[in-house]
Amino acid sequence: MMARAKRGLFVPVVMTLAAGIVLVALGTWQLERKAWKEDLIETLNRRLTAEPVALPPPERWAALRQEQNEFTRVRLRAEYLPGKDAVVWATGSALRDDVKSPGVFVFTPARLASGEVVAINRGFVANPKPTGATPRPAPAPGTVEIIGIMRWPEPKGWELTAAFDRGAQLWFVRDHRAIAEENGWGPVAPFYIEREAQQPPDGLPPPGALKPNVPNNHLQYALTWYGLALVLVTVFGFWAWSRVQEARTERPGP
Repeated sequence: MMARAKRGLFVPVVMTLAAGIVLVALGTWQLERKAWKEDLIETLNRRLTAEPVALPPPERWAALRQEQNEFTRVRLRAEYLPGKDAVVWATGSALRDDVKSPGVFVFTPARLASGEVVAINRGFVANPKPTGATPRPAPAPGTVEIIGIMRWPEPKGWELTAAFDRGAQLWFVRDHRAIAEENGWGPVAPFYIEREAQQPPDGLPPPGALKPNVPNNHLQYALTWYGLALVLVTVFGFWAWSRVQEARTERPGP
């Protein structure tokens, strides 16, 4: 009976071991994600609180890299192209405090003195059912001085069926290059500018200094996975012990 009981434990042991390895691996992965997230938050805090620097000249744009240059605070002078707005649906932001309800980000192209065009996210307009016709203030005329951060295009999420609703003239991803192509802006910089402040101002209130609001719950997730692994091993241990005890009590006498 004991030998049969031990043989009967082989498959459950293997399955429990495999499940435990998976749970521990998931916990370890969450700890790695925690370290990555903490590094990201530290990088964001450092870059978003630095003094703005001059926008890199166009001849350097090809050498810019997202991982090295995104969220750099810059200062630039440009002139908005009137009548060229595009709007991007939004319900929240990891950097802005002014996005607390559905609405749109207003993207407008601006021409530098050198002739190149840079897309500017001028700000947020709240609207429960936004479309391309959502009212928004016109950009300030003439040359303006802008302070903002450099951002790279947002990838299309897997859950989206389309990045752009042509009927509603409403975008769902902040991909300024696709927006520029659709709206005939011509060639644009590889980055866009998330505006923090502007002189002279226009009717879109600036959000002020941008700051990261990135959740970091990975330690909690890691402890959950490790806890599940511990529970699994504990439950299996009690179950296996009860099986062995049961086999002992059923052992035939002499």
